[in-house]
This record gives sequence, structure tokens and C-alpha cells, in this order.
Amino acid sequence: MTPKEREPLKFLVQHLCYGLAAAATFGGLVLATDLGHIRTLAMDSPNPAPVLILMFLGLFVTFGSVAMGVGIMSLAKDDDRDPDIY
Repeated sequence: MTPKEREPLKFLVQHLCYGLAAAATFGGLVLATDLGHIRTLAMDSPNPAPVLILMFLGLFVTFGSVAMGVGIMSLAKDDDRDPDIY
């Protein structure tokens, strides 16, 4: 793989890491503040590990995808040559 081919992948992985960090922070805050009694429900279940794994997996997928999408959409440039159609 050439450096030119690696550049877009590095860009996406960087934004994915931003999303994963945001998801971990949000999930940690939800558990720390017991928002919606999520922590209470998870800890009162007979096996809390799958509950927390599924919660964080969902957050990672959602926040990671959003961060990568924002990164891709931020690359767009306005073209002054296009006429305003609105």
C-alpha cells in the first residue's frame, strides 16, 4: 500500500478514534451518574457483563460512525462556479 493510499485510511481511523473516545466518555458518564437507572439495572441483573458490553458496543458503533461521517463531510469544498439553484 502506497503512502497516498494510506492517507485516507489514516484520516478515517483518526476520526474513528475520536468517536470511540467520545463513546467511552459518554458511556462512563451515563454509568457514573446512573442516568435512567442504567447502572442500577445492569448491576442488579444476574450477569451484568453482557449488558455493559452490549451498551458500550452500541455506543462505539454509533459514535464511531458519526465521527467518521463528520470527518468525511468536512472534506467538502464549496464550488463558487456553481450557480445558486435555491
